[in-house]
Amino acid sequence: MNTAPIALPDEFQFSQSSLQDFVDCPRRFYLKYIRQLRYPAAESDPLREFEEQMERGKQFHQLVHQHLIGIPAEALAAAIPDDTIGAWWENYIAYGLNDLPPKRFPEITLSVPLAGRRLVAKYDLLALGDHAVIVDWKTALHRPKRERLERRLQTMVYPYVLARAGAHLNGDKPIAPEMITVIYWFAEYPQQPEVFSYSAAQFERDDAALKALAADILRRGEAEFELTENVDLCLFCSYRSLHDRGVKAGNVLALDQDEEGDHFEIDLDLDQIAEIEF
Repeated sequence: MNTAPIALPDEFQFSQSSLQDFVDCPRRFYLKYIRQLRYPAAESDPLREFEEQMERGKQFHQLVHQHLIGIPAEALAAAIPDDTIGAWWENYIAYGLNDLPPKRFPEITLSVPLAGRRLVAKYDLLALGDHAVIVDWKTALHRPKRERLERRLQTMVYPYVLARAGAHLNGDKPIAPEMITVIYWFAEYPQQPEVFSYSAAQFERDDAALKALAADILRRGEAEFELTENVDLCLFCSYRSLHDRGVKAGNVLALDQDEEGDHFEIDLDLDQIAEIEF
């Protein structure tokens, strides 16, 4: 069994999604980013409803982006064909941009060096003024608990990268960590955003944690990218049948709100929407 450190593909960049995959299941990280294996198992059942939900999320993000670059809301609303997206859009117009700083950068990418690679953050919206706000639009079916979001790599990576790489958006003045706020805004729960403040102490902790996480990935040999012990995560992983972790996908639509949306948030909360190039 090969235990020599693996070689990441030349084009590989760290991101909140790739780091989350590693934390959730090192083997999934290996198959997805090192082997670049696209295993053909469905991630969620029922597949058609899942694909429709994904498409709605993509369309909503595109609408918001178009609005933020100057297309009138009325013109965009007139072309919305789906009642669910229409309801999300009305919620966004009413509540999505409340109290944000005036200088706004939609769908912007920043990156910083990490372990000889780049750590990339693709933001739905950065709003700058006397403070800096990161906004992430969420179209998940259920609103996760704060503790779940707090543990997500996205909550660590986004403010960390902005603190290190945001000066050129701020008149070449560094953005101090204590100026940064992360807002998760939920299209289904427009008046219940989740807000996280940042700090210099948190930045130092995140700097150490992210460097350690990247070093852990780079030191591992193939055999050390082990399967997660939490088999519940396998319900929504496209590699589950490859490792005898079941052949039938979990049903996202059957998850109770009281279950925190754990599975949906782990792999299917449309985090990938934040990494779509518009």
